[in-house]
Amino acid sequence: MNAARPAPRPVRILHCLSPEAGAIPARCASVIEALGAGVEHTIVGGEGAARPAGAGGLPAGVGIARPPFPPLAGRPWPGRLKRLAAAMAGYDLLCSWGAGALDAALAQTLFADVYRLAPLVHHEDAAAAEARPRSVLMRRIALGRTAALVVPSRAAERIALGQWQQPRGRVRLIPQGIDTAALAAIPRRDAVPGLVKRRGELWLGTLAAPGGAAALVALVRALAALPEQWQLVIAGEAERAPIMAAAEACAIDHRVHLIGSSGRAPPFGLFDLFAPVGGDAIREAMAAGLPVLAPSEGEAAELLASENAAFLAPSEEERAAALARLASDDALRRRVGEANRGKARAEFDERRMAARLVALYRGLLPGR
Repeated sequence: MNAARPAPRPVRILHCLSPEAGAIPARCASVIEALGAGVEHTIVGGEGAARPAGAGGLPAGVGIARPPFPPLAGRPWPGRLKRLAAAMAGYDLLCSWGAGALDAALAQTLFADVYRLAPLVHHEDAAAAEARPRSVLMRRIALGRTAALVVPSRAAERIALGQWQQPRGRVRLIPQGIDTAALAAIPRRDAVPGLVKRRGELWLGTLAAPGGAAALVALVRALAALPEQWQLVIAGEAERAPIMAAAEACAIDHRVHLIGSSGRAPPFGLFDLFAPVGGDAIREAMAAGLPVLAPSEGEAAELLASENAAFLAPSEEERAAALARLASDDALRRRVGEANRGKARAEFDERRMAARLVALYRGLLPGR
């Protein structure tokens, strides 16, 4: 009688998380969920980086451990990095997330042979565009033996290939995923506390950005040329005084609404048109089916559908003209918005992001 074969050992993945990594904790949780049961995850670094199994949609069979671990931050002395590398031994795959976890990549580069360390995948975040000389040199050294470098945008990809001198075969462009299905839902008209979208109203939405008061004032002036039913709704923390002063000067202060943030996501589903002040939230607006009025510089041209290209304007005057054209044509707004929605679903959906990361991981796991 044949003896029963022992059950295969679960795959073990170590996630080293940067405490200031912004959106990366959610990104990490998405890929853990997509990997499913049969994988043991050890998470070190950023607090609250992963949802507990069974509480946030993770399969009940997913094992998540948070053992004692050497700190990821500190001076890169050889002794400290060696202790870090020793703690990274015994895993099938190593993942470092964000700039604050670069020391894990550096430890793997220096001591992979000594401790027979698994391949490491480093995931950069949107802050990858920083170009301080010390940061550039650090990445050139730390990423020397990385199996893959995941970047979220074309801009970050250019930096990785150029400034960081990473080989093209190592750099993987996988955009940060968003919940496109949730963003496609239309909220109640009273979803914003203290503000109701009345029938017949059209909302020009925007998201305040640091130092963006001048751009918001320009939007107020452009709004003054639009019909009365158009309202400007500003989410996020904005400088109220110059914005409302401009609105009062144009006699449209009743059509300008600063709704703040208070931890709430902007009400994309209530907007009819989106005009970002910075580069934030363009993908979310696309998923909500909105046409986007944006500056021609920056990453907007790389994100938006080709149908939206005509509404990327380099100057305030051209932006106001593009706004007037979109505001006056319901069918045009729907056509451009649906093109943006289709691109968001095809390229930025969180399930697609997680599936691409899973495929990358599985290609690096032994015997997979």
